[in-house]
Amino acid sequence: MGEASGKRGGEAAAGTGAAAAPRQAELPLAVVQGEPLTELPQDLYIPPDALEVFLEAFEGPLDLLLYLIRRQNLDILDIPIAEITRQYMEYIELMKELRLELAAEYLVMAAMLAEIKSRMLLPRPAASEEGEEEDPRAELVRRLQEYERFKKAAEDLDALPRMERDTFPVRAEVPDRRVVKLVPEVTLKELLLAFQEVMRRAELFSHHHVQREPLSVRERMTQVLESLQGGGHVEFTALFRPEEGRTGVVVTFLAVLELVKEQLVRLSQNEPFAPIYVAAA
Repeated sequence: MGEASGKRGGEAAAGTGAAAAPRQAELPLAVVQGEPLTELPQDLYIPPDALEVFLEAFEGPLDLLLYLIRRQNLDILDIPIAEITRQYMEYIELMKELRLELAAEYLVMAAMLAEIKSRMLLPRPAASEEGEEEDPRAELVRRLQEYERFKKAAEDLDALPRMERDTFPVRAEVPDRRVVKLVPEVTLKELLLAFQEVMRRAELFSHHHVQREPLSVRERMTQVLESLQGGGHVEFTALFRPEEGRTGVVVTFLAVLELVKEQLVRLSQNEPFAPIYVAAA
């Protein structure tokens, strides 16, 4: 009894363990209004045109023929009309099954292929062996070659960089900025440096002959004003005459200082260490 009870207890425990084993939950097909949907409704209707996949798109019958030839690596100058016609008609039937609207040019090309096929099946006269009769495929080959050239040219043009597709213009507007260039003020140091340069040049004309020359500062002021009557700017160093010697240079410098003091002339300089110009006030 003890062994039987132990065996039943072990089986019950094993059964309980098997029942407690985790099971993978079934994934719902969809969630409708927050509730998972694990089975399709019985009244669900899916229209046959709900999903259509188009693997190839052709721009015309010549494009379709060129695709069939290039896909099989056929020689465009020696087209197997029978095989190409069969494949072309298969594509026409496929388009009908997909309920695509067939253009009239596709049907015209199918009729042309059938005509070429029938002409090639007819027995040729003896003159054809000498090459006098034209190949029925010649016109089709010419049109295919011409179409292929134009298609390649269109692809090359499309591969060129195009504005608004490959490159985009960048525009940056810079606000107008008015830059005011301040003219530096002429200081006494600048005047002394310019006077020193004039004195150095005057020494080149100095001589040992002592001669007293009556020079007047007022007279020299009048001469400076007369030289500025034109209304223009005269360089500061041009007012001096080095041949007059040191005395004449000093008198002219004193005359310019008096005119500046009395505000009869004004001095200007475009930038530091630039020439100084004198103008009438």
